[in-house]
Amino acid sequence: MKKTPRIGVFGLWHLGCVISASWSTLKHKVTAFDKDDALIKDLSKGVPPIFEPDLAETLVKNVKNKSLSFTSGLSGLRACDFVFLAYDTPVLEDDRSDLTLLENAVQDLGDVLKDGAVVIVSSQTPAGTCAVFRKSLKAKNPSLDLAYSPENLRLGEALKNYLSPGRVILGTEDKNTEKKILSLFKAVPAQVLTMNLTSAEMVKHGINAFLASSIAFTNELSDICEKSGADIADVARGMKTDPRIGEKAYLSPGIGFSGGTLGRDLRVLDSLGGSFFGEIFRRNARRKKAIIERLKTNIPGKNLNGRKVGVLGLTYKPGTSTLRRSLPVEIVRELAGEGASVSVYDPKADYSEWKGEKRFSVAASGESIVRDSEAVLVLTEWPQFLRLPWKSLLKKSAPQIIFDAKNCLMGLGLDRAGYRYLRIGKN
Repeated sequence: MKKTPRIGVFGLWHLGCVISASWSTLKHKVTAFDKDDALIKDLSKGVPPIFEPDLAETLVKNVKNKSLSFTSGLSGLRACDFVFLAYDTPVLEDDRSDLTLLENAVQDLGDVLKDGAVVIVSSQTPAGTCAVFRKSLKAKNPSLDLAYSPENLRLGEALKNYLSPGRVILGTEDKNTEKKILSLFKAVPAQVLTMNLTSAEMVKHGINAFLASSIAFTNELSDICEKSGADIADVARGMKTDPRIGEKAYLSPGIGFSGGTLGRDLRVLDSLGGSFFGEIFRRNARRKKAIIERLKTNIPGKNLNGRKVGVLGLTYKPGTSTLRRSLPVEIVRELAGEGASVSVYDPKADYSEWKGEKRFSVAASGESIVRDSEAVLVLTEWPQFLRLPWKSLLKKSAPQIIFDAKNCLMGLGLDRAGYRYLRIGKN
């Protein structure tokens, strides 16, 4: 009987936890490593460091059935045939990658792995990085090898994405290594596209840059719609009927992209000579100012100073608790800087991640945000906001502004209910 390969995971935040849960679900013995002892204790009890639907339950189940174990001892990876390098690559304040964690991890793995083991880098790396990592690893032990298979996760749907990805990108420099990894990935229902290391890294850059370009394009087009009398919702609906564009195109206007991932890849391509991508990055950075200005122009007196502004949604997308690199966080800071009295409600936000002074209050519910605010700004499209009792919360004393910066409340008829309803891409 063919021996089932043993899997290791190095680095346990969102990506590493999802990879650990997924491969242990696929009946592999998985040893998941991180140097943080407190994190390992929590994970061993099924408590992940970040909210992700079904993740905690899967960790508990797989620890219980002994297909998954957690350790802060590097020697625990010695028996592994494959080790996924799974740190969520840190992003600096200017959206450039900080590769220190990954560089140190490659050195550590070179010291501990058994002969013939393969490191599969799933962390995002700038094009050319994995070739350097591979050289460094082989300098430690020539029998080791390194491949690149970039993550394709969406927060809120990560387990489903990983177990049924549709396609897997695999970069290698050695055919025997490629063959071994292809055998491993037979357990995943997906087409595996093989190429060299740098091409695989560039695929990830290209996908994210394309999505970022689509978002920036749609926001620019929505601004023109507001000025011309067109409705971006109708325009996008019409554009998607063109088969060259398609129903899944990123044509939803809003506050811009955030989270660090798209910005990081634009920065990489800009640094490699793609000035076009740098311009997309800069245009997106200006988007938050445009959101603030739209709100100001619709507030009596066109001034936010002292105005009660309620914010619905602080995480950068629904289905996650993280505030790291969240554009709604930046917009809330801008509101406070304009002198607004800001209150915030988010169903899952982890406020322990907030850095710096909190110049806002945290509301107990979405209802209290609507009830107590002169203007409500919707920044994250949580489905819970659709279910608020909007009609009963309407203030009768003055026309209350609802600025739906994600166009997620369009079907509720808030303007007919008596609100002054503003949205992106329609004046």
